[in-house]
Amino acid sequence: MKFTIERAHFLKTLSHVQSIVEKRNTIPVLSNVRIEAKDSTINFKATDMDIEITEIVDATVTEEGATTAPAHMLYDIVRKLSDGSDIEITYPDEKGALRIASGRSNFSLSTIDVADFPIISGDNLPINFEINKDELKTLIDRTQFSASVEEARYYLNGLYVHAKTEGETKVLRVVATDGHRLACAESPLPAGAEKLDGVIIPRKSVLEIRKLLDDASEENVALSLSENKVRISFEDITLTSKLIDGTFPDYERVIPTDNDKILEVKVKELASAVDRVSVVTERSRGIRMITNTNHVTIAASNTELGNATEELEARYEKESIDTGYNFRYLLDILSQIKGEDVRFSLSGNAAATVITDTSDSSAIYVLMPMRI
Repeated sequence: MKFTIERAHFLKTLSHVQSIVEKRNTIPVLSNVRIEAKDSTINFKATDMDIEITEIVDATVTEEGATTAPAHMLYDIVRKLSDGSDIEITYPDEKGALRIASGRSNFSLSTIDVADFPIISGDNLPINFEINKDELKTLIDRTQFSASVEEARYYLNGLYVHAKTEGETKVLRVVATDGHRLACAESPLPAGAEKLDGVIIPRKSVLEIRKLLDDASEENVALSLSENKVRISFEDITLTSKLIDGTFPDYERVIPTDNDKILEVKVKELASAVDRVSVVTERSRGIRMITNTNHVTIAASNTELGNATEELEARYEKESIDTGYNFRYLLDILSQIKGEDVRFSLSGNAAATVITDTSDSSAIYVLMPMRI
């Protein structure tokens, strides 16, 4: 195998594939990227046995062939080579290794036989549709921070995606929860997604998809799903992931529908106040939000360090409510409110709070109170 490739294209592709590879592996070949030169393209493939990514890049191929090489090492080498340079890859060199040459720089990397590299893709994925890349990015951004990282409740370690029909309205809905907070966002249902009953896409896969979307130049991306896999494709990139085999809880039951005490406040002012007051909380992460007629007070106290309060103008006309929240959870939600005002729908001191953007009804957040 021998080919020459432009550094910028090589680096961009390696940044995608090495992100999938775990830095510590008990199976040596999983630390490697599969490289295959054929015709005038190079096919790169990496996997951790749950996610597989394939990317095809144009190159000048002198000799066809395939091998595998350490993904992170290869990425670090290419990253440190000169901008605008061409890189020549040769395998095998005189010592049977993968040779990387650019200008006066030469590197030699050990390889593992390509026959040992596992392949996880190839299943039939019956549900196929296209979705606008910006719509998908928004759905992910609005929800992924609420996914659980606790292994015990593995079925919450991802995004629940399903088609939802309410009256004549059909939407693609994405939900995430860790038991302390819930995020739910939706967009118009793409053609072809009508039979999507519900799948759980793992958190790592979601984060990798989100990173890839930033590099997508096409307006739409293709999604394909089966009962146990999801695949996203655009341009010359394909990412295939296993789904979480579990049952997502009935999230609609935990969204309060009768919270009738409404607080509306400027979201930027509130986020800034929460951020400032939280300085004294340290490990507890607890702040209090105290509502009163036409204003709200953000407060925090620490028996060792002191206390802090900040008062903000707000629209509120009901009886006072004093509720504790994890300030980090609250800031995560506020960061997704794009309008000027955020609405809190309250019921009582110990009840779940519903948080929405006053200018956008396509996302809803539920935040459980914190005892302080």
